[in-house]
Amino acid sequence: MTSNVDDRTMRERMLAGDLYLADDPELAERLLRAEELMEAYNSSPARDPRARRRLLAELLGAVGEGTVIRPPLRVDYGSNLRIGARSFANYGLVALDVAPITIGDDVQIGTNVQLMTPTHPIDPELRRAKWEAARPITIGDNVWLGSGAIVLAGVTIGDNTVVGAGAVVTRDLPPNVVAVGNPARVIRTIEPGEAPDAAASTP
Repeated sequence: MTSNVDDRTMRERMLAGDLYLADDPELAERLLRAEELMEAYNSSPARDPRARRRLLAELLGAVGEGTVIRPPLRVDYGSNLRIGARSFANYGLVALDVAPITIGDDVQIGTNVQLMTPTHPIDPELRRAKWEAARPITIGDNVWLGSGAIVLAGVTIGDNTVVGAGAVVTRDLPPNVVAVGNPARVIRTIEPGEAPDAAASTP
């Protein structure tokens, strides 16, 4: 189907959340650039943190002061991923940033977390024609995503919220709650000054 084509570039359509074709030459070149930077970052020596930081800054749209992402890191474009200050992502973060992914300050991300903005049409003919889409993900300040958590397209997670290990977040979560399960559900509100527990496993 070609009725979905207009005067915008495929990248403009992609970032707007509209249907686009991923094999567009401009997008393909951006994917290759990200793959090359990912390869360099993921093989960078731990004893040279300045070089590693330079690669990360070149790969991502923005990375705040004091933020650490342990390799391996996997992204689609990198340039659509922005992460604030003093955040930490453990090994194996997958952040498919077809749409923008915004991560706040002081966020803790466990091992093998997946942030998945891409979607595909339900209509079988559109899917066969290779049309795709995406919706943004927003992670607020001081959020803790437990190991193996999956955050799906279009989700916003409010400040200070804890997402349990292995949870699948399919809809928005408010600030200051603990959510667990598949699909993730809020099990309680976080009270100020609470002692830490194992709700989300280690970061």
